[in-house]
Amino acid sequence: MAKQKPSVDQSVRLQKYIADCGVTSRRKAETMITMGRVSVNNHVVTVLGTKINPEVDAILVDGKTITSMGSDKMYVLLHKPRCVMTTVSDPEGRDTVMKYCGQITERIYPVGRLDYLAEGFLLLTNDGEVANWMMHPPGNLPKTYQVKVFGAVTEALLERLRHGVKLADGLLRPAIVRVIEQLPGKTWLEIVFEEGRNRDIRSFCEGVGMTVDKLRHEAVGGLSIEGIAPGNFVILTKKELLSAMGVDNTGLPLKGMKPYCSNKKTIALYKKGAQPTTPADYVGFRKFRKDTYFQTIQAIKEQKAITEEAARTGAPIKKGPVIKPVVREKRS
Repeated sequence: MAKQKPSVDQSVRLQKYIADCGVTSRRKAETMITMGRVSVNNHVVTVLGTKINPEVDAILVDGKTITSMGSDKMYVLLHKPRCVMTTVSDPEGRDTVMKYCGQITERIYPVGRLDYLAEGFLLLTNDGEVANWMMHPPGNLPKTYQVKVFGAVTEALLERLRHGVKLADGLLRPAIVRVIEQLPGKTWLEIVFEEGRNRDIRSFCEGVGMTVDKLRHEAVGGLSIEGIAPGNFVILTKKELLSAMGVDNTGLPLKGMKPYCSNKKTIALYKKGAQPTTPADYVGFRKFRKDTYFQTIQAIKEQKAITEEAARTGAPIKKGPVIKPVVREKRS
């Protein structure tokens, strides 16, 4: 009598299966399960870690059947524009990153978050495994940012940044901080972090008194958005994605992987040139921070309109609304 072949265990954790189907990330899938939005064979499941067999079990999310059959893995590198939400939809009706991927028929979702005013590197995919290690790297996955701040960045401010800034979740210390461009009233910095956790770049700069004008997430590992205009994207294979980033298929950096740095020369601060005269930690710049940015821009527009009207009619110039910056207590 022939021996029976041992059965192969086809079971998989429910949240992993949902992510692999491209519905959402694994972390968000866990939230959907605990909220009672997922059912298996018509029974609502709220216990994390529940195992299912995709071959025989019917999985529904929000009442709709999901399947991984025929779903190709997609890896889309988008240069997210400013003033766009990093979500699939927005209840306030603002533009989301999905607007720029309308021609892609596969269901993809953004990995991680870029704040509304930030632009730059954003990966969209339906590969749950890649999304998981992108958001929660198993090793130090370098990220490169370019930041434009108001005023002149002095050597003293650079040294404070290099020594690290204490944020709510601990000390954030960059691997590289350098000045790459000086404008008449603003300064561009390039900053590379090698720590695996999320980075609050605005708070990092504000921790030494600076105010961010523009924030661009430039690269992850060795993969950058260089050459991709805001709102445009490129589609990569998984092999291309991993190779360009310099990681293996689990997200761990390969030996010799170097983080992306632009080819812009480092500006020597002792060469005055076009260096702005107002220091970057000037308190007057704080009204342009995220909390009051839109109010300040609106106030500037209103004051401009008042001035233009006064010039046209000869009436005295009135002062528009005054915006007070939000002042936060310094962390020790």
